[in-house]
Amino acid sequence: MPLTLAWMLVALCAASGGYCLLRARRADRSARGAAAGEAVMGFGMAAMALPADTGPWGPPVLLAVFCGAALHALWLLRGGAHHAHHLVGSLAMAYMALAMTAGHGHGRAGLPAVTGALLLYYAGYVLLGGARLVTAGGAARPAGAVPAGVPGGAGELTRACRLAMGTGMLAMLLAM
Repeated sequence: MPLTLAWMLVALCAASGGYCLLRARRADRSARGAAAGEAVMGFGMAAMALPADTGPWGPPVLLAVFCGAALHALWLLRGGAHHAHHLVGSLAMAYMALAMTAGHGHGRAGLPAVTGALLLYYAGYVLLGGARLVTAGGAARPAGAVPAGVPGGAGELTRACRLAMGTGMLAMLLAM
């Protein structure tokens, strides 16, 4: 992956993680877990996309963090199947960290069948998320004038962050 593209991906994922962290702070108890999970994924994706070599300790630490995130996502599945995406994302990041551990750096391929399945999943996720975001549109309004849940409101920004993280995941998988 070109250096400029890698840093743009880091910035995009970190910004999405930051927004999700702020959303988790403001969310009620029922929505806090999902927002916090998305924040962890955003920051984790930013760390995974860093172009600099993290040294021999980096991939094992990332693997441990994403295995922990996968366990958290598995715990969230008690609340409903809508948390399955967090589990897939955590496992995909753990898979990429494991491939980095085996190959000593970015750009090392994992198992073709697993990588292909994840590519299909994220390509579908990005296409579906983009279509939902486009159809949720509405007339342009000033930023503070729209309540959450109304087209143009915070719900669309949340969908846009999810779409950005899905696109980032797709880019990282393509770079394997």
